[in-house]
Amino acid sequence: MTDPPASGLAPFLDALQEPAILVRDGVVRLGNARARRLFGEGLEGGDVRATIPHPGAVERLLGLGSQPADEVELVGLGDSRRHWLMRVAPVGDGGLFVRFIDRSEAHAAERMRVDFVANASHELRTPLATLVGYAETLREHGPTLDEPTRERFTAIVHDESRRMQRLVEDLISLSRIEAERFSRPRDAVDLLPLVQEARDAARGPKGVPKGEIGIDAPAGLPPVVGERSELLQLLDNLISNALRYGRAGTPVRVSLGRERDMVHLAVADEGEGIPAEHIPRITERFYRVDASRSRALGGTGLGLSIVKHVVERHRGRLRIESVLGRGTTVHVLLPVAKGRPS
Repeated sequence: MTDPPASGLAPFLDALQEPAILVRDGVVRLGNARARRLFGEGLEGGDVRATIPHPGAVERLLGLGSQPADEVELVGLGDSRRHWLMRVAPVGDGGLFVRFIDRSEAHAAERMRVDFVANASHELRTPLATLVGYAETLREHGPTLDEPTRERFTAIVHDESRRMQRLVEDLISLSRIEAERFSRPRDAVDLLPLVQEARDAARGPKGVPKGEIGIDAPAGLPPVVGERSELLQLLDNLISNALRYGRAGTPVRVSLGRERDMVHLAVADEGEGIPAEHIPRITERFYRVDASRSRALGGTGLGLSIVKHVVERHRGRLRIESVLGRGTTVHVLLPVAKGRPS
């Protein structure tokens, strides 16, 4: 059988959403536009060993294996960070139809999942080890311990238990928000009462004085499209973070305003600020600028990640500004509920 004419197959290949080539006798006979962008314009007529310098791909396309696989995982085509799945199907007399499916996003998601499980396990292991150690001491030597020591050990067990409880609650919240990320909220929610509720519920971490929380909001602010419980959780996290990392005795300012078809929420503290290189990663799960300080102040490392996911589910926008020595401001923009008075 002769090779199919390129003029007849070219439109079919170009209609595909991924790079695709036709190979016969170890030579690339035809490639679509996406394949040319991936491998170069001089694709047709090239030896597959030079075109795809990957041992597994070469072995499959040249038929060198005793049982050649129809799928081969490739790394580094076009970019060292890209991951591809090469799928091969026979066509005609010895020809091969080869597609390259970009698995980079799926691989990155899997990497994030693995990292998340590892980080969550580590975060839970630390307080759990403390709990086990002090509980064993109290059980074995409780009657011989003096009252102040026993009280101190009991307080540590209580604090570490609360820390684990907060972490588990945040993990459950994050999982629920992620599971609902494609379901857009539809309720009209007034933000000002939620801000006031979050302010009243805010409590400074143990040992950190509670600072003043000021609220600035104009009259007649329209409601936003949202889910009340998630927006309250967003506010709780932002205000508690501002209290936690602001300098003792300095105020936290919460402001609301209208920006075209969005409501602008800003929460500002007067803390040490965040170095610029950390800001792009500050919303990652368990990412901490100063891990020891965050844990000492009671942070779980999930607060801003929850804020990010709530904002994304509400089709809003999140921006973090920080100046070293002056403080940090978190800006959240949320869509106004349609058909409501402005």
